[in-house]
Amino acid sequence: MEGAGYRDNDVLLHWAPIEEAGDSSQIFFSKKDTSGGDSCTSEEEPTFDPGYEPDWAVISTVRPRPRHSEPKRGAEPSSPRGSWAFSVSLGELRSIRRSKPGLSWAYLVLVTQAGGSLPALHFHRGGTRALLRVLSRYLLLASSPQDSRLYLVFPHDSSALSSSFHHLQLFDQDSSNVVSRFLQDPYSTTFSSFSRVTNFFRGALQPHLEGTSPDLPPAPDDEPEPGFEVISCVELGPRPAVERAPPVTEEEWASHVGPEGRLQRVPELKARIFSGGLSPSLRREAWKFLLGYLSWEGSMEEHKAHVRKKTDEYFRMKLQWKSVSPEQERRNSLLHGYRSLIERDVSRTDRTNKFYEGPENPGLGLLNDILLTYCMYHFDLGYVQGMSDLLSPILYVTQNEVDAFWCFCGFMELVHGNFEESQETMKRQLGQLLLLLRVLDPPLCDFLDSQDSGSLCFCFRWLLIWFKREFPFPDVLRLWEVLWTGLPGPNLHLLVACAILDMERDTLMLSGFGSNEILKHINELTMKLSVEDVLTGAEALYRQLTACGELPHNVQEVLGLASPAEPQSPSPSASPLPLSPTRAPPAPLPPADTATATQPDSSLEILPEEEDDEEGVES
Repeated sequence: MEGAGYRDNDVLLHWAPIEEAGDSSQIFFSKKDTSGGDSCTSEEEPTFDPGYEPDWAVISTVRPRPRHSEPKRGAEPSSPRGSWAFSVSLGELRSIRRSKPGLSWAYLVLVTQAGGSLPALHFHRGGTRALLRVLSRYLLLASSPQDSRLYLVFPHDSSALSSSFHHLQLFDQDSSNVVSRFLQDPYSTTFSSFSRVTNFFRGALQPHLEGTSPDLPPAPDDEPEPGFEVISCVELGPRPAVERAPPVTEEEWASHVGPEGRLQRVPELKARIFSGGLSPSLRREAWKFLLGYLSWEGSMEEHKAHVRKKTDEYFRMKLQWKSVSPEQERRNSLLHGYRSLIERDVSRTDRTNKFYEGPENPGLGLLNDILLTYCMYHFDLGYVQGMSDLLSPILYVTQNEVDAFWCFCGFMELVHGNFEESQETMKRQLGQLLLLLRVLDPPLCDFLDSQDSGSLCFCFRWLLIWFKREFPFPDVLRLWEVLWTGLPGPNLHLLVACAILDMERDTLMLSGFGSNEILKHINELTMKLSVEDVLTGAEALYRQLTACGELPHNVQEVLGLASPAEPQSPSPSASPLPLSPTRAPPAPLPPADTATATQPDSSLEILPEEEDDEEGVES
C-alpha cells in the first residue's frame, strides 16, 4: 500500500507492500501518527552466505538507507513484507523512473536529492499512473524530452522554482514573473515569453494531450528504464577492435637510455608500457619511474644522490617507531592499534606466494616494517586494512625495503583517498563508474537497478585495491604497470571495471539473477579473469567513447578529455551528474603475455546489503 501524510509542513510518502489478497492499486491517505513507536519489525530477507566468515566485510556506503514507515493500523507487525516499507518526504525526491516495457508488472524507482535510489516500488496489478497522479498534486512532474519516462521533480513552490531558474540562468527576464506565469499556463508562457528555454525544459512544458490530466505528464507508449538519473541519450558508434602489443624488452628499454643515463622519448616509452606492459626483468627498475620514486628526466648520478637521500629519510622515520619502548606503547593506543592491525593483516597477505610463504619468512617482516614506517610518514591516514595488499606486489618486485617504501608511497599518492574514513573518494568513483556504464550499456544499468544492485556496491573491492584480489598475482603486476602509465586518461581503472561487467553482462542478465546472485557471481570471478582480455576490452571501450562526437562533458571529465566545469549547484559525489551534451576533441591513444594463476586470498569479500545493518567498512 501507499500512503501520504504530513510531518510539520512536509508531505510524506509512506510505502508498504500489501498482501496478495489486497488491492495493490489502492492508495490510502492518512495523517502521520506522531505519537511515537518504531517501525514494524519483520523477518530479514535471506542474504547470500559466502560460506565462511570474511575478515573484511564491505557493505555499500553509497546508497542512503530509506526510512521505514510506521505500520498501518491493524497491519500484522510480523509481515515479511515490512522489510520493504519506508517513508520519504516528497521534498527529498529528485526524479522518478518508470519501468521499461515487456515486464510482467510495472515498477517505479524514486531517486532522492542525495543521489541514491530507494527500493523499487512494484505494482503487480497496476497503479503506477494513479500514484503519479496523486504525487502531481504536491509536485511538478516534468518529463525529460530525451527519456520520456524520466520524471523530474520540482516543488509547487514558486519561490523555489524562481531560485532554481535564476541559478540556472535559463531566462532573460525576471525569474519570479516567469514562474508565476509558468504555474498558470506553462505552454504559452514557455513559447511567448522565455527567450532562452533549453531543450531540457522545452520537453517538460509541452501541451497536454487531449484526455490526459493537466497535472501529470502524458503517458508515453513505452516504459522507461529504471535507475539513476540520466538526461541525455548518447549514440555510440561501433566498438573498435584492439590488439595488445608484446611487453617492453630490456633491449627496447636500453634504446631509450641516452647520455648520462637519462631516459629519452619518454611519452613513446610510456605508450609502449601501456600497450604491452613490461618484461618481468625490467620491472625492478621501471616501477621506480612509474611510481615517481625516480624522475624520468634525471641522470644516473642524480638518481644515485636521490636514493641516498631517501634512504636516510626512510631509516630516520623507521627509528621513530623502533625506539618506542613497550611501556611507551602501552600509553600510545594509536601506535599500538596500528601495530596490531598490521601484524594481523601481514600474516594473511599473499601467503601462497613463495616470496611470503612459511612461518618465519623475512618478507613478512619487511611488510610489517614498511607499513609501520608509513604510519610515521602519513600520520593523518596511518594504516587501513587493504594497504598490505597494495604493498605486497611492490616489495615482491623491488626486493628492497627502501625502494619498496618509496614506491608504495607513490602508489598511495594515487589511491590514498580510497582509505579515508569519509569514503567520499570511493563514493565519487562508484558514481563515475555508474556514469560510464550508463553511457556504455543502459540496459545493463536498468537490469542492475531493477535488482536493487544499481549502487554497484559489488565493485567496491575492485576499486578499493585496484583489482588485487580479482586476478592471479602475475596478472596484477601487468595490470598495475599499465594503469600507472596514466594512459590514456586518469581513470582507466574505471574502464577496466566496465570491461569486466561487459564481459559478464549476458550471464548476469540472461540468468535471472537477483541481487544476492549478482553479488555471488561477481565474487566467484576471482582468479578466473584474463588480464589481457580485460585490458583489451577497457581500451576498446575508451576508443568507442572518445569516437563519439557528442560525448557529454561530465563523461569527458571522467576520461580526462576536459577540465572539470564549475558546478552550478551542489551535487553529491555519490551520484553521477546529469549528462550534458558538449563536445571536446578526444585525446589520441597509442596503438598479449599470459600468467599463471595462484590460489585466491579470500580475506577480503563483499557482503550483500542489509537495510537493518549499519553500513560501512569493518576495520
